[in-house]
Amino acid sequence: MDNLYNYDYQFRLIVVGDSTVGKSSLLRTFCDGIFSQDPDPTVGVDFHVRVIEIKPGVKVKLQLWDTAGQERFRSITRAYYRNSVGVLLIYDTTNYVSFTHVTSWLNDARQQIEPYQCVFLLVGTKIDRESERQVTTEEGKAFADFHNIPFIETSSKSSLYVQEAFALIAREIYDLLIEGRIHVQKGWDGVKVGPNVTSSNQNQSIDITQNNQPHRSGCCGG
Repeated sequence: MDNLYNYDYQFRLIVVGDSTVGKSSLLRTFCDGIFSQDPDPTVGVDFHVRVIEIKPGVKVKLQLWDTAGQERFRSITRAYYRNSVGVLLIYDTTNYVSFTHVTSWLNDARQQIEPYQCVFLLVGTKIDRESERQVTTEEGKAFADFHNIPFIETSSKSSLYVQEAFALIAREIYDLLIEGRIHVQKGWDGVKVGPNVTSSNQNQSIDITQNNQPHRSGCCGG
């Protein structure tokens, strides 16, 4: 079991996408190693947490917010965007309509998160159901390339690339943090310093709206 008090940074991530695309299954597989064939639908927002080592000696606590995909809960979801440093955009590879809706989720997140920086990751789910596939890998990659964000396909049922998906977005956030393009800032919960970082760094506060450097792949302003 992960030690939830032994980490260098805390990243707050939000998982969004249409209903039934597999957001909750993805999170449960990642956090608990459990796959549920028919999980109860998320009502509003659910919460998970896990500490992972993204690089040798660097541990990150991920606060993971699982959101409901139904339109009636959209206003609740919007309230959680602003304090997130990472957004996982989820679609079901066996449901083409869910893929067409990713643009709406992406635009909604960008609008709500500004002026803060964040990292996006496009995630296709249910690749174990290859015979039912409606969205090709090439289509997913083309969308991600167009919007300049990372992309990965997963299967919660077989655990294929689930760990890699969360490690990918966490490493991207960490790299931007080290480069000074994402900052720890008072009043914003997207990134927080953990107990393993020296106290001299814990009060760091930088106005990121004054950071005019070009954004790298995965950033919301790219």
